[in-house]
Amino acid sequence: MISSFLLIGQSNMAGRGFAHEVPAIINEGIQMLRNGRWQMMTEPIHNDRPGSGIGLASSFAAAWRLDHPNHRIGLIPAAEGGTSLDDWTVGSALFDHAIAQAKLAQRSSTIQGILWHQGENDCFPERAQVYQQKLTVIMDALRSELGLPTTPLVIGALGDFLPHGMYGQYFNTYPLVNDALKTYAQNQPDCYYVSAQGLSANPDGLHFNAESLRVLGIRYYQAYSQRTDVLAPLPHENELLTTIYNRPLTKREQIFQLESHFATGKISVEAFQKEMASFQ
Repeated sequence: MISSFLLIGQSNMAGRGFAHEVPAIINEGIQMLRNGRWQMMTEPIHNDRPGSGIGLASSFAAAWRLDHPNHRIGLIPAAEGGTSLDDWTVGSALFDHAIAQAKLAQRSSTIQGILWHQGENDCFPERAQVYQQKLTVIMDALRSELGLPTTPLVIGALGDFLPHGMYGQYFNTYPLVNDALKTYAQNQPDCYYVSAQGLSANPDGLHFNAESLRVLGIRYYQAYSQRTDVLAPLPHENELLTTIYNRPLTKREQIFQLESHFATGKISVEAFQKEMASFQ
């Protein structure tokens, strides 16, 4: 049985990291849900926007696999960029879509966790003041609908770079949202808060860059696996990423990578056939 994780929130959960900035994560034990079926994970995991890219879930899953090498993990993408808590209200299209995807996943997996990153669209004083109350209603309903009353929920902080980017004038009150997220986690059972301290942004100053999203995924996994808040950078996060990147690929993974390169036009048919022959 696959251990699965629901990915919800807005663009920094969907992922906007540039793929060329980090090594790919290819692991046959990491799967993602597509059209109700599991397939080997490729990035982007989400397809909510043409600019979707690296997200935090891939390094989270790779860290999980290091601790569970004989088991499979499944990622359920349901995040949507540019969304506020009002877009995620109970009965909204996004809420119902997340429920539908999770229920499809539950046919062939056990949901072991919920990963949430959202808040940039609520960085206004009047919205931040009611953030915690709104999030409580959404998460309580989500857990009830899916029958997951005690499944761990991991939520992450907004980036400290927000006031300094191209949209900085909209984010002067972002600490209010981070405070609401942290307070929510501290007052809810089975919920853990992850700091974004020291992480960097894409040139837009709005989205975490690929390297930071890899690190954020490691922090999310630490919070999940240890059932604790992560309030500062971890001493081993870069070392753990190096271990993940340097993991030798299995034969199946090498073929998967080769087929992906051919399908996306990165290698010629002649090169593809020659390299495939070496696996015979």
